[in-house]
Amino acid sequence: MSIIPTHRPRRNRKSQVIRDLVQETNLSVHDFIYPLFVIDGQNKEIEVKSMPGIHRYSPDRLIDEIGRCVELGIKSFAPFPGLEDAVKDRLARESANPNGLYLRTVADIKRQFPEVVLMTDVAMDPYSSDGHDGVVDAESGEILNDATLEVLGQMALAQARAGADVIAPSDMMDGRVAWIREVLDKNGFSSVSIMSYTAKYASAFYGPFRDALDSAPKKGDKKTYQMNPANRREALRELVLDEQEGADMVMVKPALSYLDIIREVRNNTTLPVTAYNVSGEYAMVKAAAQQGWVDGEKTMMEVLLSIKRAGADAILTYFAKEAAEVLRRG
Repeated sequence: MSIIPTHRPRRNRKSQVIRDLVQETNLSVHDFIYPLFVIDGQNKEIEVKSMPGIHRYSPDRLIDEIGRCVELGIKSFAPFPGLEDAVKDRLARESANPNGLYLRTVADIKRQFPEVVLMTDVAMDPYSSDGHDGVVDAESGEILNDATLEVLGQMALAQARAGADVIAPSDMMDGRVAWIREVLDKNGFSSVSIMSYTAKYASAFYGPFRDALDSAPKKGDKKTYQMNPANRREALRELVLDEQEGADMVMVKPALSYLDIIREVRNNTTLPVTAYNVSGEYAMVKAAAQQGWVDGEKTMMEVLLSIKRAGADAILTYFAKEAAEVLRRG
């Protein structure tokens, strides 16, 4: 005698309408933050070879790209600067130059698109001749935590003055959220938010990003300040500190290999949780799709859905524009 199942979960899968009705996780264009690369010059749009479909834009072309994204419903952007070595130094002074490429671009975007949200990166590496996120001791090579806070505070203040809506410290220095919050508040920018890179791991998935900005360390690596990929509990310690120091949002980076960390953070905070679907994760999907090994569009949407399902409220992703187009088609 055969056993007839009493419970039949398949009944909730028997039609598209029912599947849609009981779907637990949904993606929306409002979930996306689009990272963009800006370079000096005019009328430039240069593809990043290791990130098919992603370009470095001169400010004029970047404005055009943002306009296209706004039409698709994307309203949050995270611009990153690609600078010439000539303007870099060991103290990242260019980061606070109001006439420099990055701050001019931020101000121009806010003038032309006042409704968008700009999340600006606070870390020294794009501006540093050493390629590190902090001040490097010339003799020992040590990354100097407290000396770096001074630089980050001035960088954050300059970005707020340029029109940034959300300051996003990605440096992983101890105490930087509290330092930046105090600097912003003392200078009349108490309404500017802080989205902290709470759990940023020393990951192998950042390679294409560093290609795009030419920001790899000149010596050593970032393991003394970015987190060990083997650690999970440490992320919760960082989370507690960021909450105490005044972060408005917290982030996990990378996303796809750290879904367990996203869930752990989501379960332990009431703050909005963001996740960074980083360059290497993007590049893997694109490379596999180009070889015909996976369906690129379906894989992209599954990756983003998995990040949202893990607990992210918002996703920084290079797929943002492409995914927005898929969602628009329905």
